[in-house]
Amino acid sequence: MTAPRTVLGPDEIARALTRIAHEILEANQGPDDLVLLGIPTRGAHLAQRLADRLTGITGIDFSARVGALDVTMHRDDLRGRPTRASHPTRIPLDGIDERVVVLVDDVLYSGRTIRAALDALADLGRPRAVRLAVLVDRGHRELPIRADSVGKNLPSARTEHVSILLEEVDGRDGVTIESATGSTETGDGGAA
Repeated sequence: MTAPRTVLGPDEIARALTRIAHEILEANQGPDDLVLLGIPTRGAHLAQRLADRLTGITGIDFSARVGALDVTMHRDDLRGRPTRASHPTRIPLDGIDERVVVLVDDVLYSGRTIRAALDALADLGRPRAVRLAVLVDRGHRELPIRADSVGKNLPSARTEHVSILLEEVDGRDGVTIESATGSTETGDGGAA
């Protein structure tokens, strides 16, 4: 592997999340019926950050409108990677029926994680609409899925590894990319 190159620092991530929060409000024509569901691990932290920004922008407390959606059992790669850790699904108290659900993830890559999220969501209720917000879209889609809000489009080679670093998990914020010649990538994200 080559040395990682930083493509987003803490300030750029903060600006991207603020822009995404405004895009979510604009697309929804306001805050009514919005629910944010982050895909663990980093997507859940990003959803919480977006909820904090939406609270700041609207003055409406979004803490009860944010949750996490575990997609582990809906993934199509369980046979190849059966030791995946699952995370608890947390749905806001008012549920998701007839609400606008914004799925939040760190990296959009093949689209398979989002397909699994849609399957998991269908088990929980029937939203009025589902939207997708991601911090990084690196391309290489295998399914017809696209994000409604993207922090950064980051064209990459399949042999590159994209890492999302968040303060809550990694002790610092950043997005890096490095050559990972010879690696085999599966699913969304870097090599995950």
